[in-house]
Amino acid sequence: MKLIGLIGGMSWVSTLEYYRLMNQMVADRLGGMHSAPIVLYSVEFYDIELNQRENRWEDSAKVLAGAASALERAGADFLVLCTNTMHKIAEGILKETKLKLLHIGDVTGQAILNKGLKTVGLLGSRFTMQEEFYRKRLENRFGLRVLTPSSEEMEAVHRIIVDELCKDKIYEKSRAVYIEIIDKLIERGAEGIILGCTEIPLLLKQEHVTCPVFDTTALHAEAAVALAMS
Repeated sequence: MKLIGLIGGMSWVSTLEYYRLMNQMVADRLGGMHSAPIVLYSVEFYDIELNQRENRWEDSAKVLAGAASALERAGADFLVLCTNTMHKIAEGILKETKLKLLHIGDVTGQAILNKGLKTVGLLGSRFTMQEEFYRKRLENRFGLRVLTPSSEEMEAVHRIIVDELCKDKIYEKSRAVYIEIIDKLIERGAEGIILGCTEIPLLLKQEHVTCPVFDTTALHAEAAVALAMS
């Protein structure tokens, strides 16, 4: 199998889920004591999150480019960036490595097409929902129509991610907030919902939503395992 290079720590909570899922998926496919060959570089999220708030994306790109370079030296065959938001600076991250990045947006877009859907709602960090780097990739590469919540709803979604989910805090009241926002997206025409932050699937499962949900963490992990085993 190929060696999977994970750039994680954004947050450690969802990175833990990546590690669990990948090992579980390999074991399911191969049986016995098989597990996923992984090398992980986990960054200090305090610095990354501060750069996000202060709009210093280039500083984060340098940090993550260093992580990518370190993973290449460690023998990784390809990269998995364990976050949706930081794909905003994907090109900058790859400046110091020859490794290819398995882009979470492409994995998600293909999964949506495979379901035969055309219009989807997007939940994620404020940056993922407001900015074009994620939505435009889905629209331009996969021909999708991407709906986002209102500005006030975006702030609620983002706050729950940063103040709760990234700190491994799961609250029923926050799940109810998300479900209410999703119901409004469905009323506007969403046929499915992208859980476009790798922490959101810790709070929301398919059983909580009346339309198909796209768990970007699980989809990304599954694609990485498929590539590693190819």
